[in-house]
Amino acid sequence: MTTIKEIADLAGVSRGTVDRVLNNRGSVNPKTAEKIMGIVRAMDYRPNRAGITLAAQKKKYKIGVILFSENNPFFDEVMEGVRIKSSELQDYGVATLTRRVEFDVDAQLTAIDELLSEGIHGLMLAPYNHIRIQEKIDELVALQIPVVTVNTDIDGSRRLAYVGSDYFRGGCTAAGLFALMTEGPVELGVITGSSNVLCHTERIRGLRHILDESYPRIRIADILENHDDEFESYALTKRLLEENPGLDAVFFAAAGVYGGCRAIRESGRRLKVITFDDVPTTLEMLKDGVISATISQQPIRQGSRSLDILFEYLTSGILPEQDQNFVEHSIKIRENI
Repeated sequence: MTTIKEIADLAGVSRGTVDRVLNNRGSVNPKTAEKIMGIVRAMDYRPNRAGITLAAQKKKYKIGVILFSENNPFFDEVMEGVRIKSSELQDYGVATLTRRVEFDVDAQLTAIDELLSEGIHGLMLAPYNHIRIQEKIDELVALQIPVVTVNTDIDGSRRLAYVGSDYFRGGCTAAGLFALMTEGPVELGVITGSSNVLCHTERIRGLRHILDESYPRIRIADILENHDDEFESYALTKRLLEENPGLDAVFFAAAGVYGGCRAIRESGRRLKVITFDDVPTTLEMLKDGVISATISQQPIRQGSRSLDILFEYLTSGILPEQDQNFVEHSIKIRENI
């Protein structure tokens, strides 16, 4: 088993310097820290688990969690992953402080400040895609509070890692499914959550990319934002259907699936519908034949893995192997649920 002394010898530094890098304590020259972490990864160093437990219990780490709204069933499942991992981390003396906020930059900033006032050591965040949130993440990192983004990412920030699906590839997958399910010219409506949430815009970008490149017969008729609200989604989908009598298909790029599918079912029209996630209400619509296929993105895994990365970094100073930690997409149809 690799020891701190062996790492120090290879790096040409003291054991104290290695300890400071591994435990994120004190200032170490960035090039030296990078060299040490390169050796740590190459030698697959794993700190003594009993030592980690003792150190964590003494430190009493607090990890903040901020996810989107209370009425979002997908994030309920992400929160279930948080709950499961939090239960495990209690043995290490780790407390998890959670907040659920709407799609609003000020609400998210307020939640972050509240958690800061409670003394958090790390933050798991589903970020609103805004420069002020990016700057806030950078501010936290400057305070040595690592941030892991979950489900949706934010460009240009100094966050530690991202955990979630490859949302651009998810949009590409949806485009391929529409192509398989249809023939001839197709009018497609898109219901998304918010243009200020990166995963929503990237899914649509992936969809457009494949349609433009390979399936120009499928034309996007309209794109509407429901802010992940079921009631708003119902009203918008109803309007979409009324204003586009020739509509053949609908793509739900975010939440609000149940409300939108209710409007489709009430219309009596048989459309090709593709959604994301496999929450109970979505599976209900899949069984009823309203939804043609749904793309799952493992929300429980997202919640659990995000906390895991933060805990490992806080207690061992070990960076995640990947900057982007993608969960696997799986396609569900009525016949395989």
